[in-house]
Amino acid sequence: MDSLASDFYEALWEDREVKFDMGKNQLRPRPGEFVLDRLESIEDTKGNNGARGRMIVTNLRLIWHSIQFPKINLSIGLNTVLSINKRLTSSKLKGGETEALFLLTKFNNTKFEFIFTNLIPGSPKLYTTVYSVQRAYETSKLYRELRLRSAILNGKELILLPLEQMFSKIEGVWNLSNEQGNLGVMYVTNVRVVWHATPKTNFNVSVPWVQMKTIKVRNSRFGPALVIESSRSSGGYVLGFKIDPEDRLGDILKQLMAFYETYLKKPQLGVEFSLESGTSTSGDHSKALENLVDDVEIETGNQDTLAAYYSAGSTGEQREVIYSDTLGLAIEKPKEGFTIESLWQID
Repeated sequence: MDSLASDFYEALWEDREVKFDMGKNQLRPRPGEFVLDRLESIEDTKGNNGARGRMIVTNLRLIWHSIQFPKINLSIGLNTVLSINKRLTSSKLKGGETEALFLLTKFNNTKFEFIFTNLIPGSPKLYTTVYSVQRAYETSKLYRELRLRSAILNGKELILLPLEQMFSKIEGVWNLSNEQGNLGVMYVTNVRVVWHATPKTNFNVSVPWVQMKTIKVRNSRFGPALVIESSRSSGGYVLGFKIDPEDRLGDILKQLMAFYETYLKKPQLGVEFSLESGTSTSGDHSKALENLVDDVEIETGNQDTLAAYYSAGSTGEQREVIYSDTLGLAIEKPKEGFTIESLWQID
Protein backbone atom coordinates (compact mmCIF):
# COMPACT_ATOMS: atom_id res chain seq x y z
CA MET A 1 0.00 0.00 0.00
CA ASP A 2 1.66 3.26 -1.12
CA SER A 3 -0.95 5.82 -0.10
CA LEU A 4 -3.49 6.78 2.51
CA ALA A 5 -6.78 7.18 0.65
CA SER A 6 -9.01 10.18 1.30
CA ASP A 7 -11.74 7.72 2.38
CA PHE A 8 -10.38 8.18 5.90
CA TYR A 9 -10.73 11.94 5.65
CA GLU A 10 -13.70 13.91 6.96
CA ALA A 11 -13.39 17.68 6.61
CA LEU A 12 -13.47 19.62 9.86
CA TRP A 13 -16.48 21.95 9.62
CA GLU A 14 -17.94 22.09 13.11
CA ASP A 15 -15.79 25.02 14.28
CA ARG A 16 -15.89 26.86 10.92
CA GLU A 17 -19.58 27.05 10.04
CA VAL A 18 -22.87 28.47 11.29
CA LYS A 19 -25.79 26.09 10.79
CA PHE A 20 -29.51 26.24 11.53
CA ASP A 21 -32.10 23.54 12.26
CA MET A 22 -29.71 20.63 11.83
CA GLY A 23 -30.54 16.97 11.55
CA LYS A 24 -28.99 14.06 13.42
CA ASN A 25 -25.82 13.76 11.33
CA GLN A 26 -24.77 17.38 11.81
CA LEU A 27 -25.63 17.43 15.51
CA ARG A 28 -23.71 14.22 16.22
CA PRO A 29 -20.23 15.05 17.62
CA ARG A 30 -17.31 14.22 15.35
CA PRO A 31 -14.33 12.21 16.69
CA GLY A 32 -12.37 14.49 19.01
CA GLU A 33 -15.37 16.70 19.78
CA PHE A 34 -16.64 16.54 23.33
CA VAL A 35 -19.00 18.46 25.58
CA LEU A 36 -17.39 20.97 27.94
CA ASP A 37 -20.51 22.34 29.60
CA ARG A 38 -24.30 22.37 29.47
CA LEU A 39 -26.29 25.50 30.27
CA GLU A 40 -29.98 25.18 31.08
CA SER A 41 -32.68 27.86 30.75
CA ILE A 42 -31.10 29.78 27.86
CA GLU A 43 -33.30 31.83 25.54
CA ASP A 44 -32.35 32.46 21.91
CA THR A 45 -33.62 36.01 22.25
CA LYS A 46 -33.02 37.13 18.67
CA GLY A 47 -34.35 34.20 16.67
CA ASN A 48 -36.68 32.46 19.12
CA ASN A 49 -37.66 35.07 21.69
CA GLY A 50 -39.94 33.45 24.25
CA ALA A 51 -38.61 29.90 23.71
CA ARG A 52 -36.80 28.25 26.60
CA GLY A 53 -33.75 26.32 25.45
CA ARG A 54 -30.47 24.68 26.35
CA MET A 55 -26.92 25.55 25.27
CA ILE A 56 -24.38 22.77 24.83
CA VAL A 57 -20.78 23.98 24.70
CA THR A 58 -18.24 21.73 22.98
CA ASN A 59 -14.57 22.23 22.20
CA LEU A 60 -15.54 23.20 18.62
CA ARG A 61 -18.92 24.96 18.73
CA LEU A 62 -21.91 26.29 20.63
CA ILE A 63 -25.14 24.35 20.13
CA TRP A 64 -28.49 25.83 21.22
CA HIS A 65 -31.80 24.03 20.91
CA SER A 66 -35.38 24.60 21.93
CA ILE A 67 -36.54 22.39 24.79
CA GLN A 68 -40.06 22.02 23.36
CA PHE A 69 -39.01 21.57 19.73
CA PRO A 70 -35.44 20.16 19.50
CA LYS A 71 -35.56 20.42 15.71
CA ILE A 72 -35.19 24.18 16.25
CA ASN A 73 -31.47 24.44 16.87
CA LEU A 74 -28.29 26.35 16.09
CA SER A 75 -24.62 25.42 15.69
CA ILE A 76 -22.12 28.27 15.98
CA GLY A 77 -18.52 27.32 15.17
CA LEU A 78 -16.00 28.88 17.53
CA ASN A 79 -13.84 29.92 14.59
CA THR A 80 -16.69 32.08 13.23
CA VAL A 81 -16.95 34.24 16.37
CA LEU A 82 -15.79 37.84 15.88
CA SER A 83 -16.82 39.34 19.22
CA ILE A 84 -18.49 38.47 22.53
CA ASN A 85 -20.26 41.20 24.52
CA LYS A 86 -22.87 41.79 27.22
CA ARG A 87 -25.64 44.27 26.46
CA LEU A 88 -29.24 44.96 27.40
CA THR A 89 -32.04 43.44 25.34
CA SER A 90 -35.75 42.69 25.63
CA SER A 91 -36.69 39.15 26.63
CA LYS A 92 -40.22 37.75 26.58
CA LEU A 93 -39.43 35.06 29.14
CA LYS A 94 -37.83 37.56 31.52
CA GLY A 95 -40.65 40.00 30.96
CA GLY A 96 -38.69 43.05 29.82
CA GLU A 97 -35.22 44.47 29.53
CA THR A 98 -32.37 42.28 30.73
CA GLU A 99 -28.65 41.70 30.24
CA ALA A 100 -27.82 39.23 27.49
CA LEU A 101 -24.88 37.66 25.65
CA PHE A 102 -24.30 39.12 22.17
CA LEU A 103 -22.28 37.08 19.68
CA LEU A 104 -21.18 38.53 16.35
CA THR A 105 -20.09 35.86 13.86
CA LYS A 106 -19.04 35.65 10.23
CA PHE A 107 -19.58 32.74 7.86
CA ASN A 108 -19.43 32.73 4.05
CA ASN A 109 -18.81 36.50 4.03
CA THR A 110 -22.07 37.10 5.90
CA LYS A 111 -22.27 38.34 9.48
CA PHE A 112 -24.79 36.84 11.87
CA GLU A 113 -25.73 38.18 15.29
CA PHE A 114 -26.94 35.94 18.09
CA ILE A 115 -28.43 37.08 21.39
CA PHE A 116 -28.73 34.62 24.27
CA THR A 117 -30.36 35.37 27.63
CA ASN A 118 -29.71 33.37 30.78
CA LEU A 119 -33.10 32.95 32.44
CA ILE A 120 -31.54 32.08 35.81
CA PRO A 121 -31.56 35.34 37.83
CA GLY A 122 -28.15 36.81 38.61
CA SER A 123 -26.15 34.00 36.98
CA PRO A 124 -23.03 35.13 35.03
CA LYS A 125 -22.26 31.58 33.88
CA LEU A 126 -23.42 31.99 30.28
CA TYR A 127 -21.00 34.83 29.53
CA THR A 128 -18.06 33.46 31.54
CA THR A 129 -18.33 29.96 30.03
CA VAL A 130 -18.63 31.11 26.41
CA TYR A 131 -15.85 33.68 26.80
CA SER A 132 -13.48 31.21 28.49
CA VAL A 133 -14.08 28.44 25.95
CA GLN A 134 -13.65 30.89 23.06
CA ARG A 135 -10.37 32.07 24.59
CA ALA A 136 -9.16 28.47 24.98
CA TYR A 137 -10.05 27.82 21.33
CA GLU A 138 -8.25 30.92 20.04
CA THR A 139 -5.04 30.11 21.92
CA SER A 140 -4.85 26.53 20.60
CA LYS A 141 -5.13 27.02 16.84
CA LEU A 142 -1.85 25.26 16.04
CA TYR A 143 -3.62 21.99 16.87
CA ARG A 144 -6.10 22.60 14.04
CA GLU A 145 -4.62 25.06 11.51
CA LEU A 146 -1.93 24.75 8.87
CA ARG A 147 0.80 27.36 9.33
CA LEU A 148 3.57 28.55 7.00
CA ARG A 149 6.70 30.41 8.14
CA SER A 150 5.52 30.69 11.74
CA ALA A 151 7.33 30.93 15.07
CA ILE A 152 7.21 27.24 15.96
CA LEU A 153 10.88 26.64 16.76
CA ASN A 154 13.23 27.50 19.59
CA GLY A 155 16.56 27.62 17.84
CA LYS A 156 16.49 24.43 15.81
CA GLU A 157 14.11 22.51 18.06
CA LEU A 158 10.34 22.27 17.73
CA ILE A 159 8.36 23.98 20.48
CA LEU A 160 5.94 21.31 21.65
CA LEU A 161 2.35 22.31 22.43
CA PRO A 162 0.97 21.51 25.91
CA LEU A 163 -0.75 18.27 24.81
CA GLU A 164 1.78 17.35 22.12
CA GLN A 165 4.09 14.33 22.16
CA MET A 166 7.06 13.82 19.85
CA PHE A 167 6.99 10.59 17.83
CA SER A 168 10.02 10.97 15.59
CA LYS A 169 12.57 13.44 14.21
CA ILE A 170 13.66 12.71 10.64
CA GLU A 171 16.87 14.27 9.28
CA GLY A 172 17.72 14.71 5.61
CA VAL A 173 14.24 15.55 4.26
CA TRP A 174 14.10 17.73 1.14
CA ASN A 175 11.16 20.06 0.56
CA LEU A 176 10.35 20.21 -3.17
CA SER A 177 8.72 23.64 -3.28
CA ASN A 178 11.22 25.14 -5.72
CA GLU A 179 13.57 24.13 -8.56
CA GLN A 180 16.42 23.01 -6.31
CA GLY A 181 14.58 21.82 -3.20
CA ASN A 182 15.50 22.71 0.38
CA LEU A 183 17.19 20.34 2.81
CA GLY A 184 15.63 20.20 6.25
CA VAL A 185 14.22 18.26 9.19
CA MET A 186 10.78 16.69 9.64
CA TYR A 187 9.10 16.21 13.02
CA VAL A 188 6.18 13.83 13.54
CA THR A 189 4.00 14.25 16.65
CA ASN A 190 0.60 13.14 17.87
CA VAL A 191 -0.82 16.47 16.64
CA ARG A 192 0.96 17.38 13.38
CA VAL A 193 3.79 16.98 10.90
CA VAL A 194 6.33 19.82 10.88
CA TRP A 195 9.16 20.51 8.45
CA HIS A 196 11.78 23.27 8.51
CA ALA A 197 14.78 24.08 6.36
CA THR A 198 18.35 24.03 7.65
CA PRO A 199 19.80 26.45 8.45
CA LYS A 200 16.94 28.86 7.57
CA THR A 201 14.46 27.61 10.15
CA ASN A 202 11.96 30.40 9.40
CA PHE A 203 11.20 28.51 6.16
CA ASN A 204 8.82 25.98 7.73
CA VAL A 205 5.39 24.40 7.58
CA SER A 206 3.18 22.88 10.29
CA VAL A 207 0.37 20.58 9.11
CA PRO A 208 -2.06 19.18 11.72
CA TRP A 209 -3.29 15.64 11.12
CA VAL A 210 -6.86 16.94 11.17
CA GLN A 211 -6.13 19.04 8.05
CA MET A 212 -4.53 16.25 6.00
CA LYS A 213 -6.60 14.98 3.12
CA THR A 214 -4.14 12.47 1.61
CA ILE A 215 -0.67 11.13 2.33
CA LYS A 216 0.99 9.21 -0.48
CA VAL A 217 4.11 8.56 -2.54
CA ARG A 218 4.04 10.07 -6.02
CA ASN A 219 6.57 10.33 -8.83
CA SER A 220 8.18 13.73 -9.34
CA ARG A 221 11.04 15.08 -11.43
CA PHE A 222 13.23 14.35 -8.39
CA GLY A 223 12.02 10.74 -8.26
CA PRO A 224 9.54 9.19 -5.80
CA ALA A 225 8.36 11.80 -3.27
CA LEU A 226 6.22 11.88 -0.17
CA VAL A 227 3.17 14.06 -0.88
CA ILE A 228 0.85 15.52 1.75
CA GLU A 229 -2.32 17.20 0.49
CA SER A 230 -4.08 19.49 2.94
CA SER A 231 -7.81 20.14 3.19
CA ARG A 232 -9.55 22.76 1.12
CA SER A 233 -10.33 24.84 4.22
CA SER A 234 -6.63 24.99 5.09
CA GLY A 235 -5.65 26.20 1.61
CA GLY A 236 -5.52 22.96 -0.36
CA TYR A 237 -1.72 22.81 -0.29
CA VAL A 238 0.18 19.98 -1.98
CA LEU A 239 3.47 19.54 -0.14
CA GLY A 240 6.23 17.35 -1.62
CA PHE A 241 9.17 15.88 0.29
CA LYS A 242 12.13 13.88 -1.01
CA ILE A 243 13.56 11.22 1.29
CA ASP A 244 16.44 8.96 0.25
CA PRO A 245 16.91 6.07 -0.15
CA GLU A 246 13.57 4.84 -1.52
CA ASP A 247 13.33 2.07 1.08
CA ARG A 248 13.53 4.70 3.81
CA LEU A 249 10.78 6.67 2.09
CA GLY A 250 8.51 3.61 2.17
CA ASP A 251 9.18 3.02 5.87
CA ILE A 252 8.38 6.65 6.73
CA LEU A 253 5.16 6.51 4.70
CA LYS A 254 4.05 3.44 6.67
CA GLN A 255 4.83 5.26 9.93
CA LEU A 256 2.82 8.31 8.88
CA MET A 257 -0.12 6.16 7.83
CA ALA A 258 -0.12 4.36 11.17
CA PHE A 259 0.09 7.61 13.13
CA TYR A 260 -2.71 9.12 11.02
CA GLU A 261 -5.07 6.20 11.54
CA THR A 262 -4.34 6.29 15.28
CA TYR A 263 -5.07 10.02 15.34
CA LEU A 264 -8.41 9.59 13.58
CA LYS A 265 -9.63 7.26 16.31
CA LYS A 266 -9.06 9.89 19.01
CA PRO A 267 -8.08 13.30 17.57
CA GLN A 268 -6.35 15.81 19.82
CA LEU A 269 -7.90 19.18 18.95
CA GLY A 270 -6.23 21.12 21.74
CA VAL A 271 -8.99 23.00 23.56
CA GLU A 272 -8.50 22.74 27.33
CA PHE A 273 -11.22 24.03 29.65
CA SER A 274 -12.30 23.14 33.16
CA LEU A 275 -15.16 24.34 35.31
CA GLU A 276 -14.57 25.87 38.72
CA SER A 277 -16.37 22.96 40.36
CA GLY A 278 -15.87 19.41 39.18
CA THR A 279 -14.71 18.15 35.81
CA SER A 280 -15.64 19.70 32.50
CA THR A 281 -16.71 16.53 30.69
CA SER A 282 -19.10 14.82 33.09
CA GLY A 283 -21.33 12.06 31.82
CA ASP A 284 -24.41 14.23 32.31
CA HIS A 285 -23.03 16.93 29.98
CA SER A 286 -22.08 14.41 27.30
CA LYS A 287 -25.49 12.77 27.46
CA ALA A 288 -27.14 16.14 26.76
CA LEU A 289 -25.82 16.06 23.18
CA GLU A 290 -26.57 12.35 22.75
CA ASN A 291 -30.16 12.95 23.88
CA LEU A 292 -30.52 15.88 21.49
CA VAL A 293 -29.39 13.72 18.56
CA ASP A 294 -31.97 11.11 19.55
CA ASP A 295 -34.77 13.69 19.83
CA VAL A 296 -34.22 15.40 16.48
CA GLU A 297 -36.19 13.88 13.62
CA ILE A 298 -35.51 16.19 10.66
CA GLU A 299 -32.43 15.97 8.49
CA THR A 300 -32.44 19.32 6.71
CA GLY A 301 -32.59 22.94 7.84
CA ASN A 302 -34.87 25.79 6.86
CA GLN A 303 -32.93 28.42 4.95
CA ASP A 304 -35.51 31.13 5.73
CA THR A 305 -34.31 30.93 9.35
CA LEU A 306 -31.10 32.71 8.29
CA ALA A 307 -32.87 36.03 7.85
CA ALA A 308 -33.67 36.32 11.57
CA TYR A 309 -29.97 36.38 12.49
CA TYR A 310 -28.48 38.72 9.90
CA SER A 311 -26.40 41.48 11.45
CA ALA A 312 -27.38 44.89 10.05
CA GLY A 313 -25.09 45.87 7.18
CA SER A 314 -23.19 42.65 7.63
CA THR A 315 -22.80 41.05 4.27
CA GLY A 316 -19.80 43.11 3.21
CA GLU A 317 -21.08 43.35 -0.35
CA GLN A 318 -23.12 45.81 -2.41
CA ARG A 319 -26.01 43.98 -4.01
CA GLU A 320 -27.71 45.01 -7.23
CA VAL A 321 -30.56 47.52 -6.91
CA ILE A 322 -33.78 46.35 -8.59
CA TYR A 323 -37.37 47.52 -8.81
CA SER A 324 -39.84 45.39 -6.85
CA ASP A 325 -43.30 45.13 -8.38
CA THR A 326 -44.53 43.64 -5.11
CA LEU A 327 -43.47 46.63 -3.00
CA GLY A 328 -43.46 49.32 -5.66
CA LEU A 329 -39.99 50.36 -4.51
CA ALA A 330 -36.36 50.19 -5.58
CA ILE A 331 -34.65 47.63 -3.32
CA GLU A 332 -31.43 45.64 -3.02
CA LYS A 333 -31.78 42.31 -4.83
CA PRO A 334 -32.50 39.59 -2.22
CA LYS A 335 -29.71 37.15 -1.45
CA GLU A 336 -29.68 33.90 -3.39
CA GLY A 337 -32.34 31.51 -2.12
CA PHE A 338 -34.68 34.26 -0.88
CA THR A 339 -37.66 36.05 -2.36
CA ILE A 340 -39.58 39.16 -1.24
CA GLU A 341 -42.49 36.91 -0.30
CA SER A 342 -40.35 34.57 1.85
CA LEU A 343 -38.79 37.49 3.74
CA TRP A 344 -42.25 38.76 4.69
CA GLN A 345 -43.60 35.33 5.57
CA ILE A 346 -44.27 34.63 9.25
CA ASP A 347 -44.47 30.96 10.21
